[in-house]
Amino acid sequence: MKQYQRILFVCENGTCRSPMAAAILQEYRLKRPVEIASRGLVSLFPEPLNQKAEAVLISNGINLQNYMSVQLGEEDFTEQTLVIVMEEQQREKVLLSFPSADPEQVQVLTRLVGDELEILNPYGGPLQSYGLCYETLNKSVKKLAEIINQEESEEEMLEEDESEAEVDENFTKEEQ
Repeated sequence: MKQYQRILFVCENGTCRSPMAAAILQEYRLKRPVEIASRGLVSLFPEPLNQKAEAVLISNGINLQNYMSVQLGEEDFTEQTLVIVMEEQQREKVLLSFPSADPEQVQVLTRLVGDELEILNPYGGPLQSYGLCYETLNKSVKKLAEIINQEESEEEMLEEDESEAEVDENFTKEEQ
């Protein structure tokens, strides 16, 4: 996976799964700075975080104060942005709605990290559904953080190899 400077999590209205995923990823220590945000596919006006999602986050030590949903827009699609959706249907909707979006840069979270099931929408369900959603998100987002950090380690190793090759090349030139 390419190194992105910005990761946008996207769900239907941007008030439940995507802000939860963004908040969870922000809790993990990443080896490089990455802007992490949330967007909604249908977010006609700013809405606060779903109350049950907020309760689950708080019970897990995460507080998203003053959160308001933001509509996904054309300006969100840059070369340095990875857009992560919760379901294949959302990926298709994003690609249809934003023809300029690179399909490689719009991914389903669970597929990206090698998990089988999509992140189910708990909206309208009991608090336990939101808790289960959080647990599923946490598992997948942890894998995402590991992938991001692994890429950074691989990048550092490549840079070290390149600088060692330069030193070897300079040393060989000095010997001649």
